[in-house]
Amino acid sequence: MGEIEDAIERADQEAFTRQPPQGLKARINFLLRQMKTTKAVATELGVSQRSVERYRTGERKHPPKPIADRIDAAVRARWQPQVRGRYRKQAATATGITIEARARFGYTAPVGTTDDGRMRRLTVHLPPDYARRLFDAREQGASDQQMRDIVAEGLQEVYFRDGGRRAAGLEVALTGIDYFDVSY
Repeated sequence: MGEIEDAIERADQEAFTRQPPQGLKARINFLLRQMKTTKAVATELGVSQRSVERYRTGERKHPPKPIADRIDAAVRARWQPQVRGRYRKQAATATGITIEARARFGYTAPVGTTDDGRMRRLTVHLPPDYARRLFDAREQGASDQQMRDIVAEGLQEVYFRDGGRRAAGLEVALTGIDYFDVSY
């Protein structure tokens, strides 16, 4: 996953109305309810089927840190899908998204102006149309570069061109991301 997809995933997890299961047995049982078989859970986590059974019965209580992290990520990815969907739908139709980024922006500008790329820290609210395009691209498996292009276009229109009031010929590209976060 790229920086933008990671940021959307973090924003999704901020929408949780309840915390995911905390104990190892509770997490494994949740994954079993979602995925139906111990084999499917084992494949998802990259462990043996027997290990999943041991975690489920409490025979083994402390998995190695990398496996514990994979268990946590698998649970969070499947936790409260309807709540996540409701928040994304609201952002895509009514509220939009807020992007906070420290990134390098490249410019293509008219003759006589500078086109040097520079690092900027921005916090910009993008309208629902850009949120919808970003979510749709993510659902369709778009590359990180395609998602960067959507974000760059949104920032170009809202921040750099100020809705058409200035910098008419300016084209903006998101060339490097140092930090990227999304909220909705």
